[in-house]
Amino acid sequence: MIAVTGAASGVGRLLVERLRAAAGSGGVARVVGIDAAPAGEDGSEPFPQGGGVEWCAADIRDPLVASRLSGVDVLVHTEAERSADASHRERRAAAVRAAQTLLTAAAAARVSRVVLVTSTMVYGAAPDNPVPLSEDGEVAVEGGVGLVGDFAEVEDLARRARRAHPGLSVTVVRPAPLVGPDLDTVLTRHFAAPRLISVKGTEQRWQFCHVDDLAGALELVAVQGVDGKEGALAVGCDGSLGQEEAEEIAGLRRFEVPANLAFGATQRLHRAGITPASAGELKFLVYPCVVDCATLRAAGWRPSYTNAEALQALLEARGGKHALVGRTLGRKEATITAASAAGAAVAAIGTAAAVRHLRKRRRV
Repeated sequence: MIAVTGAASGVGRLLVERLRAAAGSGGVARVVGIDAAPAGEDGSEPFPQGGGVEWCAADIRDPLVASRLSGVDVLVHTEAERSADASHRERRAAAVRAAQTLLTAAAAARVSRVVLVTSTMVYGAAPDNPVPLSEDGEVAVEGGVGLVGDFAEVEDLARRARRAHPGLSVTVVRPAPLVGPDLDTVLTRHFAAPRLISVKGTEQRWQFCHVDDLAGALELVAVQGVDGKEGALAVGCDGSLGQEEAEEIAGLRRFEVPANLAFGATQRLHRAGITPASAGELKFLVYPCVVDCATLRAAGWRPSYTNAEALQALLEARGGKHALVGRTLGRKEATITAASAAGAAVAAIGTAAAVRHLRKRRRV
């Protein structure tokens, strides 16, 4: 029996749909969908009744969730807050609490395997990163503000759980930056800006992961027991997309700035509460982080989306929305920003860059 958290929406729902189609086969006897509210009660489209899916309303941060795991063989934890506007303190606390509770509950309920979802962000983004990175490489980041810090802490919990509960297998699945309907992240807002920020002297390479492909990979991991070295594996589109290709698809031009200006200004704006994007998160928008996804390829898995198709899906999902430095703009703000003399700077890294731009003009 396979249980899935966050089953009413997003990746969790896609995974439950796949498992439901396979329910009753040799690989999947039953499916348990766990969510704060079953599908249909939170405004989402309800699932068809029956079909091998047992719906369970439960708080995954409550230790009593262990009572819902009786007879479960594999627990896939997909529920995660990735919104750009979420409070980083509340998001971190919720992510850590959920992972801690589920790992402990799974061990208590004698679940054989837990699958956690983090991100390829844990490999780190750097101007000298090889393309691609090996998924066997060490985790390059630790705590800190932003989603990458959340993922690093969850992975640390996975390592501790393997030592504390020898009978529990813990697999971490690391998707490349996610693309799909209803996602509102720093990445999606990056491609909703008037210009694409770029650091001078560095050529960005893009790798994406469509939510449909992540659901397919999780199904393979859960049903067939696919596992990576030391319990971790990556999932994403094959290869990578160059910056010029991305600009052509998006119909946008880049705005190049020195690294110290880009990161310094972004961090000041973040601390002032003007933008949700921190300097650490900006690195993943300007420096490459492409992973080879070798384990899944060896298991016969192939993504259904190319990087170009995934980017196109991102653009379609963001249609009509505008943003700068990770902050969503109204139509009037976006028009003023794009039309202003310092518009490119504002679109790239905000007020600090604009001020510097105007000062230089006055000296001429």
